[in-house]
Amino acid sequence: MTPPTRRTWARRGHTPLVHVRGRTQRRFSIAALTCYKHGERSRLIFRPKRHGAHKEAKRRSFTWTDYRGLLIAAHHQLGAPIVLIRDNLNVHKDARLRAFVDSHGWITTHYLPPHAPDLNPVEGIWSLLRRRCQANTAFTDPDHLLAALRRRPRQIQYHSDIIDSCLTATGLSLTASRRQSQ
Repeated sequence: MTPPTRRTWARRGHTPLVHVRGRTQRRFSIAALTCYKHGERSRLIFRPKRHGAHKEAKRRSFTWTDYRGLLIAAHHQLGAPIVLIRDNLNVHKDARLRAFVDSHGWITTHYLPPHAPDLNPVEGIWSLLRRRCQANTAFTDPDHLLAALRRRPRQIQYHSDIIDSCLTATGLSLTASRRQSQ
């Protein structure tokens, strides 16, 4: 993650430059699920991942097996079937991940329209993390960044009102399916 900068200062007429060290050395990724159910508190389930050095790493992002692990962990943690609403990230549409989802009856998948991040509640979580937790922070080393990537989302986990607000910001709402009496 490239550290976001909230505020900079420079003399009038001079564009401020922010230099970031080690940008090609290591990469960190984080994947998350926001979980909503009527009558229960909202949840955030996340996994940070540290990738190796640029030359060592074959893939510098989450793989389909990482997402599979996240789904299995969410299923165990929630103890219920999952209706998964995904964006159109290429790894989300990987044939092996689709085969995994199709072979398990506890997952139902729907995709968001292309280029619609405003409909994804997790994007609100990322925005909060960038603006509040990582803005104007100079991480001393990769371990310091990884600790922040674990600590900050964990703080959000305990505030279901924040997670709910990310759903509200999308304009979407939960609807409970009603059984029709015959």
